[in-house]
Amino acid sequence: MRKMLAAVFSGMVQKPALRGLLSSLKFSNDITCDIKKCDLYRLEEGPPTSTVLTRDEALKYYRTMQVIRRMELKADQMYKQKFIRGFCHLCDGQEACCVGLEAGINPTDHIITSYRAHGLCYTRGLSVKSILAELTGRKGGCAKGKGGSMHMYCKNFYGGNGIVGAQGQVFETYNMSALWKLPCIFICENNRYAMGTATDRAAASTDYHKKGFVIPGLRVNGMDILSVREATKFAANHCRSGKGPILMELQTYRYHGHSMSDPGVSYRTREEVQSVRSKSDPIMLLRERMINNNLSNVDELKEIDADVKKEVEEAAQFAATDPEPALEEIADYLYHKNPPFEVRGAHKWLKYTSRS
Repeated sequence: MRKMLAAVFSGMVQKPALRGLLSSLKFSNDITCDIKKCDLYRLEEGPPTSTVLTRDEALKYYRTMQVIRRMELKADQMYKQKFIRGFCHLCDGQEACCVGLEAGINPTDHIITSYRAHGLCYTRGLSVKSILAELTGRKGGCAKGKGGSMHMYCKNFYGGNGIVGAQGQVFETYNMSALWKLPCIFICENNRYAMGTATDRAAASTDYHKKGFVIPGLRVNGMDILSVREATKFAANHCRSGKGPILMELQTYRYHGHSMSDPGVSYRTREEVQSVRSKSDPIMLLRERMINNNLSNVDELKEIDADVKKEVEEAAQFAATDPEPALEEIADYLYHKNPPFEVRGAHKWLKYTSRS
């Protein structure tokens, strides 16, 4: 240690080694954090109200949420530049939901979602490059450029579906899962608005965590990644122990409009959005927790921010220049491991071959 310190002061140690040494000397390894108590329904006890956050976890969560935030902002920019067409629903503001969810389950667990799923695509293992390339309809996209924003998939992730559960279908699913005691976690990402209507204007009761009726429920602070993580762990243990389904309402907020055709300010004020950004932004809350508890400092987080910016910019460049899929490949991948077969096109003289 004395030789290393001497080398530091003499300027002999390279920057990465110096940074690693100083980090080990001045930062805490872990901290105990208080988190908001969840509202419970048909449960005698809920998730803990305190948890341990390690430095490694904090850095990982911070970087992941920053990647999702910057990726969504880049998608917004590329849509306005007409690189991205069609439907596109952004999840900036809701990063703690997808990152906290992934932190509370196993990689082998399965996730099915509707749209506004770019963040879940990333936490499930897809690269920024493959996500942005899918948005621009390029061959390097995660669905070969054929799915776009609303149809992205990867291992154990069946997401980006364009159909949102209609009321009747949701309640039928709740009933079936309760009857069969299925190990399902139902999640309502309550971002306070439908397409353009506030929840309290559309629903006589906004206690969405209670709307599974016979299914136990949790209402969670969806702006705090640790609250989401601990609630998800609790819900997963509930399911794995054979107790059947559970419902989680994550109270969160979207900064963008419902879709790219919605400016998001006709049914809410700019002041409201800014108030959420300044008081309960999920990245800001984690950043403050890390700095105030000596898990990191401003300089280190700035380095992460710069690295994230570089990664997203490079991915965007790829997504703008990668070739589009060839027309003759339009019918490929209709089935998995299926022998090639002929598919008729828009008229009977136009034929394609589908390959797995």
